Amino acid sequence: MSFTRPDLFKTLPDAPSAAKKPVSDTRHGITRTDDYAWMRADNWQAMFKDPTLLDPELRRHLEGENTHMEAAMADTAALQKTLFAEMKGRIKEDDSSIPMKDGPFAYGSAFVTGGEQPRYFRIPRDGDHTNEAIRDLLLDGDKEAEGKDYFRLSGLDHSTDHSHGIWGYDDKGSEYFTLRVRNLETGADLPDIIENSGGDGVWAPDGKSFFYTLQDENHRPSKVFHHIIGEPQSADRLVYEETDPGFFMGVGGSLLDDVIYIDIHDHETSEYFLLSTKDLTGTPQLVAAREEGVEYSLTEGGDVFYILTNAGGAKDFKICQAPFDAPGKENWTEVVPHEAGRLILSHMAYARHLIWLERRDGLPRIMIRDRTTGEEHAIAFAEEAYSLGLSGSAEYDSDVIRFSYSSMTTPSQLYDYDMATRQRTLLKTQEVPSGHNAADYVTRRVFAQAHDGAEVPVSLLYRRDTPLDGSAPCLLYGYGAYGISIPASFSTNALSLADRGFVYAIAHVRGGKDKGFAWYDDGKMAHKQNTFKDFIAAADHLVAEKFTAYDNIIAEGGSAGGMLMGAIANMAPEKFAGIIAAVPFVDVLNTMLDDTLPLTPPEWPEWGNPIDSEEEYGWIAAYSPYDNVDTKPYPPILAISGLTDPRVTYWEPTKWIAKLRERAPQAGPFLLKTNMSAGHGGKSGRFQRLEEIAFEYAFAIKVAGKM
Repeated sequence: MSFTRPDLFKTLPDAPSAAKKPVSDTRHGITRTDDYAWMRADNWQAMFKDPTLLDPELRRHLEGENTHMEAAMADTAALQKTLFAEMKGRIKEDDSSIPMKDGPFAYGSAFVTGGEQPRYFRIPRDGDHTNEAIRDLLLDGDKEAEGKDYFRLSGLDHSTDHSHGIWGYDDKGSEYFTLRVRNLETGADLPDIIENSGGDGVWAPDGKSFFYTLQDENHRPSKVFHHIIGEPQSADRLVYEETDPGFFMGVGGSLLDDVIYIDIHDHETSEYFLLSTKDLTGTPQLVAAREEGVEYSLTEGGDVFYILTNAGGAKDFKICQAPFDAPGKENWTEVVPHEAGRLILSHMAYARHLIWLERRDGLPRIMIRDRTTGEEHAIAFAEEAYSLGLSGSAEYDSDVIRFSYSSMTTPSQLYDYDMATRQRTLLKTQEVPSGHNAADYVTRRVFAQAHDGAEVPVSLLYRRDTPLDGSAPCLLYGYGAYGISIPASFSTNALSLADRGFVYAIAHVRGGKDKGFAWYDDGKMAHKQNTFKDFIAAADHLVAEKFTAYDNIIAEGGSAGGMLMGAIANMAPEKFAGIIAAVPFVDVLNTMLDDTLPLTPPEWPEWGNPIDSEEEYGWIAAYSPYDNVDTKPYPPILAISGLTDPRVTYWEPTKWIAKLRERAPQAGPFLLKTNMSAGHGGKSGRFQRLEEIAFEYAFAIKVAGKM
């Protein structure tokens, strides 16, 4: 049974015909033939830096797919404009952040009406942030983006003496960042240029040098360099090199400017090196050697380090401390014990307080401990489902931290919180210029029973007047990987669906950490199929409870959530009216067999290593969406990709769509939209991004028959 509504795509011209060029590969005695392997450009590394190098045959095919997609969606043009106008109308165009105090200044960002990119500014520490006359403009993102099809800023990091700032940009979508150094007094950029960085730069305390990571030819941050202002990049000193391609690396600094952190990790193992800022030419010192399955992270607390770790079987993490001068694992002593089901997500330390963000029973809360007395208290809220964000403070000697709160019906609220007096100060409530009445909407959290009895949380948003008799369309979103939890936060965009009678739902499937670390463990490696089954169970529950019906559900997910979309398309195509797969990781087996790709070795702890293990090959082969396409009643599918995406390469969705058309010619239709000048995150401007969301929602509304 297929739910494709008649006449939805009646004028659709013939789809592009993809050439078949079979390539066979034998692993563990198993031979597979891939007819579309040729779509992986041999020169992908060079093409990510210069998209004009794309093979002409591939370019013609991708442009043909875009033409086909545009024809299929032509009748939604007016709807897309309406959706875009609604979404834009809910954004305060000249919005501004509340500046964060740091020394003599407070630093913030703002947009101008019509602007796509942020502007970074500072004001005197206790100045009135609403007085634009006292704002010192440090970086104008719109000006820097002029003439570029794609432009993404990595931010602006000021030096300790507030004289200079490091800023970075990516102008191709390939996530190779260029770093520049700006004189914050004059506004002029210095001649210093750092190419192919990971986008991070960390100042030394003297403001005369900084540290950064360099991406290698396979797009992995494998080296940390020390750059002295005024010297060429070629003269930079190599501080640390990671030779294992299975590990990511980052560089950071402490609030007290005492150390530079070198953070090395994959998805289940971590390792830190510390470089004392008292000797910038010194050798980084190891904290605790990597041990498979053991994770830890550090934050400085004056004479101690606080260590968040799962060592010693602390599956949901605990916090330890160790002397600043002897932070090795042998000196770790527990200060916040492990509690099963209480997942500690992150931690921060200040002069008088230790704070951490935890999740218990699927809901977040902020915990605060007085470092002298040990007394603890919590910041929490009472709604069924909500989201908390913790930004802390830019200063170590502070009793005031900053956090944000929202729910699916409540616009974001920003607070300053005094940890000593326990007083909250509301700084800002997200404005919705076109208007928003929270009482018109309902947010709920329901639980779907999975195939093995697990209770899968599902967050819901819908208008109070939406009939719950099965007639409502539903957009069901899912991700389910890397331990990432999808927050039940306020989305002005989702209101466009709710206002059209949709139930907007988020399935908190296994693979995330929504219910603790075990929830993540149960959705990875050998247990990956739980993620897919949980999502289908969520759809079943919404139908059983009459929130919607199978022929009204549009599923959506992106990246690893796009893998989820490909898997449920193969497993239960009859339960979805349509599927939106953004930058979908669907060619899982081939990608995990290709150790030259940027993310492959670091991803093996998440999915398995099919090169070395026949068993893990079997896990992935059993669900890899591309490998399991067959003649099935697939609903309409929209796949979206970016030509220069280094995370999910463009050829994955391109191959998938070609194979779907070949194997299921009577199903679909199958549409592919490739951003020819963007990467993993799509277009970079705030309004450009709204145009893409309007396009996706128009597809959902069309296949739901609600145009």
